Amino acid sequence: MISRRAGLGPIDCKRLGGGESFHDGGQALGFDVLGFWRWSTSDLVSNATRGVLAEYLVAQALGISGGCVREEWAECDLEAPDGTLVEVKSAAYIQSWHQEHLSQVSFRVPKTRGWDRETNRQDDDPRRKADVYVFALLAHKDQATLDPLDVSQWQFYVLPTRALDERERSQHSITLPSLRALAGVEVTFASLRGAVEQAATQQRAERGNRLQDVGGPEATTAR
Repeated sequence: MISRRAGLGPIDCKRLGGGESFHDGGQALGFDVLGFWRWSTSDLVSNATRGVLAEYLVAQALGISGGCVREEWAECDLEAPDGTLVEVKSAAYIQSWHQEHLSQVSFRVPKTRGWDRETNRQDDDPRRKADVYVFALLAHKDQATLDPLDVSQWQFYVLPTRALDERERSQHSITLPSLRALAGVEVTFASLRGAVEQAATQQRAERGNRLQDVGGPEATTAR
């Protein structure tokens, strides 16, 4: 289940199937990992679990969820096959606790100091590491029929990271109206992959233009 490298380096976690049994020195105890998952993450509406679910949905849309394991402290939430780094942010109108009214939607987008799991060191300067941001909104507003497993109840907004870096307003969060002004119409689950690829292309083009401005064509070639 878990393999360790020599010394106390990072642990490489292997994907579990759910049937792995808890045991007492090899003696099975009659409960397994699937039972733990059911106990710990069945509330898909809770903030913490919904955020992980949003990452999973994006990973599925991008075709990168099979065979891998989510890395809790990765530099970015996801990495596409072409190397595009993707950050996923989630929000919802309906929460798992008692509400007097629907939640106001906003997303936290602060610059952060990246952490290297191999060296256990943080970057000196905060910045956004991702190439693309995906904002996943569980947009359904009727509690009785809320179903986070129904992708038609989700709305996705996709931005190249430069769009956030260049904002003149808050660099720590973005409201839904501001996000819609930047991203335009929402993207469906079915069209999410194409939207991410398009945003990644825009991000790379902008990066290339900046390199040309700084160092000329040679700088772009050396990248």
